[in-house]
Amino acid sequence: MSTLKRRRGQSLHLELPNAVISERPPIAALFLIQFDVKAGYTIAWKRCVPNLELAESVEFKSLPSGLHNVEEDLVYFMHDDEHAGISAFINRSAAHWDRNALMLAVGALVPLENGRLGRSWKHAEGLKELAEHLVLDPTKTKPLEDYWEANRLSEELLTDISGSRPSSSQQSEHDLPQSQVSPSSKGPRRNRAISSASMLGSPGQGLSPHHPALSLPRLLDTFGPLVYPLYKAALLRKRILMVTQAPVELSCNFVYDVSILSNIPSSVASLLPLEPLPIRLRPLFSVGVHDIDTLTETYRLSQLPKDELAVDGPGYGWVACTTDNVLGAKASLYDVLVTIPPSYSKQAKEKVWPKLQNAVGAEMKASQRDLRRYRTLKQELRRNRSRSRAASPFNLRQQSEDDDDDDDQATLLPIENTQETFDDASSTSDAKLIEPLSWSALAYSSFMWWASAGEKRADLEEESEHDASLFGEFSDYSGSTSARPRSRRRSSPGPNLMQALMTDGSPAAPEMGIIAYFHRLTALILGVLAHLVDIGDAGIEQDGAAEGNGDKDDVVFVGSEDMTRMGLDVWSEGDRRFVEELLEFYWGRKSEIHGGRVECCGVRIC
Repeated sequence: MSTLKRRRGQSLHLELPNAVISERPPIAALFLIQFDVKAGYTIAWKRCVPNLELAESVEFKSLPSGLHNVEEDLVYFMHDDEHAGISAFINRSAAHWDRNALMLAVGALVPLENGRLGRSWKHAEGLKELAEHLVLDPTKTKPLEDYWEANRLSEELLTDISGSRPSSSQQSEHDLPQSQVSPSSKGPRRNRAISSASMLGSPGQGLSPHHPALSLPRLLDTFGPLVYPLYKAALLRKRILMVTQAPVELSCNFVYDVSILSNIPSSVASLLPLEPLPIRLRPLFSVGVHDIDTLTETYRLSQLPKDELAVDGPGYGWVACTTDNVLGAKASLYDVLVTIPPSYSKQAKEKVWPKLQNAVGAEMKASQRDLRRYRTLKQELRRNRSRSRAASPFNLRQQSEDDDDDDDQATLLPIENTQETFDDASSTSDAKLIEPLSWSALAYSSFMWWASAGEKRADLEEESEHDASLFGEFSDYSGSTSARPRSRRRSSPGPNLMQALMTDGSPAAPEMGIIAYFHRLTALILGVLAHLVDIGDAGIEQDGAAEGNGDKDDVVFVGSEDMTRMGLDVWSEGDRRFVEELLEFYWGRKSEIHGGRVECCGVRIC
């Protein structure tokens, strides 16, 4: 099989603050949106660079439906293919205004040259302060003028951006430090994902405030084991729509998280023949009824041949959130519908989980393997967080004063709510999220229990160790690097990554660990499938192109051992479909998947 030239898409990555990038990125527009009882939301004040149209766009995108029910919110959105938007909304009681309330939003547009969202979150605090000031008197716009002059995109920089705007296949170079862009490369320049050198930085770095990736632990707590079918859908580049209620900041952060977790690591990107290769799932952030035409167009694009699609275009799928329930009623707009419970559901006695459905309304659940994997992941996160807190100077003093507290490290963990989690979930909750155990799996489990005389199964123990190994050297998030023992687990995915992430008290360490964990899982799955494709191609060549096999020449055979190596459930019909779709999407190959089976004396029972 000939090797195709491959163009690489933009890598969605995290920018760590340092002396160079700690400043706010320049903005292309600044505007004030105010509610008018007759005209609705209107642009009360605006400044923008030449040839940038704001009317009939930002006033709707900045203020999703339902914001009148909350006091404040932060909204991310995409204005066009060149700008990301951020708006700070505020709602205050005001007797002298119509409806006894004053609702306004201060927003900005940032060029995407600075990464996926253009690092717009660095303007969050500034925009919030402006909104707090303007809600007292919207006519006093002097602070807006000052902010615009201090942060506006200069004419020189605007000319540089307009004259040298990279194509979608080259734009990733703007996400890399200059040292990472090779000046002389014979082939296409390969960008790096989050798990590579683009993450490197000096000790003591962490994610900046309001960075969307800070919500990654919250994503795991919100979705539980359902984070895995969501991740699989993103890896297949599906159109994922999250339906939520105001406030939308957390849902916008989840959009970013899903996109970044499903990035394709550079270590396996060269193994995929898909041209062009969508390194990441495109995040659209907040969308509404005004985006229906755009979302409808994405379906048309998805039906085109892959070589006619833009690597960063919506034809390869997207992930977005909305507060407009009407979008969820239009099944043609999405492939996967995610219904996120409202924020007040946290007060319920029993945890309310999100609901995942495909376009035909069938509910998507996690596999039994996903449940075990999730429990191992949470156990690793909890163990390392306890170590980190226990090793801090404050906790060391506490322990020296009261030795009785040493025996219970659980007290070191923050308790967000008392709802049931999957660390101690009952079987009744399992049934709501997890695929039921098949008869074949039940028979196999019963046989293994009988054969092991009720002892702990060695295969499950090995499986747990394998899942824990995906966390690699993230087994200790903080503490003295000189005193930290060298991990025996598998190496990190990028050179010197741990030196950048394993810093004393780095607040980004848990988030980096979660990202690296999913990228290792992606590399594992795609690496095994690439190996199976190569084996099949080599067999065809050795057999002289397999005379008479017809369509069988392009069929990739995946056995139960291969499913286990990828960390997938050999008994799950959903995981088998996942592998089939992966091979079809990235390699254009049909497949034959052999799941688990129970045999006795060489005879298959089930």
